[in-house]
Amino acid sequence: MSLVIRSAAPDDAALIIRFIAALAEYEKLSHEAKASEADILRDLFGANPKVFCEIAEWQGKPVGFSLWFYTYSTFQGRHGIWLEDLFVDPEARGLGVGKALLVNLAQRCVWEGLGRFGWWGLDWNEPSIAFYKSQGGVMQDE
Repeated sequence: MSLVIRSAAPDDAALIIRFIAALAEYEKLSHEAKASEADILRDLFGANPKVFCEIAEWQGKPVGFSLWFYTYSTFQGRHGIWLEDLFVDPEARGLGVGKALLVNLAQRCVWEGLGRFGWWGLDWNEPSIAFYKSQGGVMQDE
């Protein structure tokens, strides 16, 4: 097994857009995916980035990504992480890539003393719901 999780770099902008487009297609939301490479370059790699991305590589080939940002809980008085997108190419599913991307962010939460790690899932997306539950995710309805 050769799995590497690395921080995205400006040269990854087109790859990130490809992953976003593939995720949007999977979620039947392609009509809503409007982000461009210029948007990614500006917001992830500009002077003051507020959103971050990791790339998963399997045997040297990019096969998935996570895109996230920091949140803040006034009740906890602590920052957290919000996972905006997580996607793994269909041919790489089942290799532990999605789990590795989640673990990477969960470890960041621990290392940085963050209070939460959250995300949304589409209610019809049973494979993703099952995956998140298998990783210890807890569904909330409010």
